[in-house]
Amino acid sequence: MTEPARILVVGGGYVGMYTALRLQRQLRAELRSGAAEIVVVTPEPYMTYQPFLPEAAAGSISPRHVVVPLRRVLDRCRILIGEVLSVDHAKRTATLSTLATDEEGTGPVELAYDELVLAPGSVSRTLPVPGLAEHGIGFKTVEEAIGLRNHVIEQMDIASSTRDPAIRDAALTFVFVGGGYAGVEALAELEDMARYTARYYHNIKPGDLRWVLVEASDRILPEVGATMGRYAVRELRGRNVDVRLETRLDSCEDRTAVLSDGTRLPTRTVVWTAGVRPAPLLAATDLPLNERGRIRCTARLSVEGVDHAWAAGDAAAVPDVTSGEPGRECAPNAQHAVRQARVLADNIAASLRGQPLKEYAHAYAGSVASLGLHKGVAHVYGRKLKGYPAWLMHRAYHLSRVPTFNRKARVLAEWTLSGLFKREIVSLGSLEHPRAEFELAASPPPGDDDKPSS
Repeated sequence: MTEPARILVVGGGYVGMYTALRLQRQLRAELRSGAAEIVVVTPEPYMTYQPFLPEAAAGSISPRHVVVPLRRVLDRCRILIGEVLSVDHAKRTATLSTLATDEEGTGPVELAYDELVLAPGSVSRTLPVPGLAEHGIGFKTVEEAIGLRNHVIEQMDIASSTRDPAIRDAALTFVFVGGGYAGVEALAELEDMARYTARYYHNIKPGDLRWVLVEASDRILPEVGATMGRYAVRELRGRNVDVRLETRLDSCEDRTAVLSDGTRLPTRTVVWTAGVRPAPLLAATDLPLNERGRIRCTARLSVEGVDHAWAAGDAAAVPDVTSGEPGRECAPNAQHAVRQARVLADNIAASLRGQPLKEYAHAYAGSVASLGLHKGVAHVYGRKLKGYPAWLMHRAYHLSRVPTFNRKARVLAEWTLSGLFKREIVSLGSLEHPRAEFELAASPPPGDDDKPSS
């Protein structure tokens, strides 16, 4: 009996999930006979469809429908919930910790493999801004999206009940840093939600809320083009959103956002969406990296100069063979990641069978972005759309891309119901501390220790 060829997939995001999903289809016979094995190591047991995070934060989609359970989708793969700490590809081993190793206290374990797929994705790119680590809020995970929704409604509750004008103004000031997809869509959806929610407060009007978008470059949403980017700025400013271009966040200490133009904004909300960087794991491998810390890859999605190692998505520097410009790389976005995963899985299957590999070549189709309910911008196949048609295209495109029929049906049902009924305006901040009430009930009242026992 020979050992099965073990394919180790590091990461359960776009590339990790779609690669494993296609591999279990392509290698159906090998998996059934025991000639191959697919192992997926991921920190979370689900894949997050990030384009839906803004709508989840606004309450248009239930959080559980923004994620795809990996064990259900990858039913022929072995799923390990844990984190790969380092990779020694020369020895074909990965060092990882799992929930079990943490419980056992035995320390990290080594896992041998034959083929390696590195798809750990990216993490938020932060800068050494004073106060950011203490007060900043990210927007990359479903937990952060729901936490931000709860936080915004909580700030409105504080503003409604306080007698201090300074506390009220700070609670109703929301600062978003970063004019890319994440920042603009999150701000637009939450501004829509908060404006609707204000009607249920007797002493808060939509005009009392202050929304500020801070962007270091001279435009927002560069992916949709300059014309649509300017339209997006006009649309947001028409909703009283304070868009600050060519401006940076210098500090957010003491709950005050200090901008590079000298503006000081007392605020209890600073949302940081100013870009991403490759996962730290890449620096703990013996694989070649470029100057930005991404893995050097060929157009076939194999690691440059290395056998049996593959990468795609945010972690990989993949040549863009369609651009005609030497040295140009594919943008690290979801559109490329999903398509790269298909080619990557096909090439691994072909490599195991001794068949020729194919190159990844994809002309960029365009981009769509939501600016809140019934508002959006799009630049697709050379055509520019704005307003309701762009918003409709945004929803149709992402509905077609979200994995599994189950998720498509649930999301479509929720959109239909949200169009028929009123928005949900409930804050469930207690979800972040579920044991708080029980701990309080279980704690002895003050002075009980001094009472004599009967």
